[in-house]
Amino acid sequence: MRSRLPRTACLLRLVALCILLSHGAAYFGLTGREPLVFLPGHFSNEPATGKAHLKQCEQMVLSRRQKRLCRREPGLAETLRESVRLSLLECRYQFRNERWNCSLDGRGSLLKRAFKETAFLLAVSSAALTHALAKACSSGRMERCTCDDSPGIQHREAWQWGVCGDNLKYSTKFLKRFLSQKRVSKDLRAQVDAHNVNVGIRAVKSGLKTTCKCHGVSGSCAVRTCWKQLSPFHDTGRLLKYRYDVAMRVLSVTNVATGESELAGPRRHSHSPRTTDLVYLEESPSFCRPSRYSAGTGGRSCAKDTSCQNLCCGRGYNTAMRLTSLSCNCQVRWCCHVECQTCVREEEVYTCKST
Repeated sequence: MRSRLPRTACLLRLVALCILLSHGAAYFGLTGREPLVFLPGHFSNEPATGKAHLKQCEQMVLSRRQKRLCRREPGLAETLRESVRLSLLECRYQFRNERWNCSLDGRGSLLKRAFKETAFLLAVSSAALTHALAKACSSGRMERCTCDDSPGIQHREAWQWGVCGDNLKYSTKFLKRFLSQKRVSKDLRAQVDAHNVNVGIRAVKSGLKTTCKCHGVSGSCAVRTCWKQLSPFHDTGRLLKYRYDVAMRVLSVTNVATGESELAGPRRHSHSPRTTDLVYLEESPSFCRPSRYSAGTGGRSCAKDTSCQNLCCGRGYNTAMRLTSLSCNCQVRWCCHVECQTCVREEEVYTCKST
């Protein structure tokens, strides 16, 4: 039987690959052989309509069924692209001091392997999609959904008071339908990828909080309205980075009671991974030197006292002096503006040696 992985995790793999690439041009594909397309520029709060929206859907590498869903929902194309932006920024931030810094640099597809880094990419991609969809609903950028279904508050009231909750319930349901996530294949790699996709979704759910707003004379809080609100995506990224740091290597075992295959740790009596654990199948390369998976760490900037030793892989680092300009001696002038001088400061910069 053919694995369901390509249909189930297709979009997440596309998004995961996009987050590795710059804002210029990017491959919206899995193998690096697909046509080159351009990532969007600035994200707009206004959904594209009419032919513009249809054109956006056609430019994305989606399945035929996904394109149909995209065409039906004018705000979906922009939301998908916003999720790429979220993933890109957060992945780069979380791995800024790591040997692998969330960049493939055109050297092959990390997504073909089952490393810890692949697990993080799938998780942060699904988390970004979930987050972006929920936010798009509450901000009115998507037509087929609105505020969350918080009890005791009508949608009209929510818009009036500016307390429209993030609709995580709808975004999670829509995401699973969009990815055709119905059942997991018996293939080990498919199970691992599906598990990591769900870890990302759960990470977003864990950040859902209740926020309240008071209404009344002089802030008396005679009436209080509460709604659901997602945590900033940076909090989700930090949680997923922690999950990456403690990720579990797994293998497939057969459950004697049910006869079904399931994931388990490599040790004989190791417990099965929890639903919040990132999992992987292969040990990662060192990422120290150029390879098909990374450009290596040669030339990377580092902090002398904190990251140079690990980042430079024992090769040492170069020290150089750099002149930087900054504002100084600032004064407030009447009325209403600040005047500053420009000062030049000399500082040391450290970069990893290539050999």
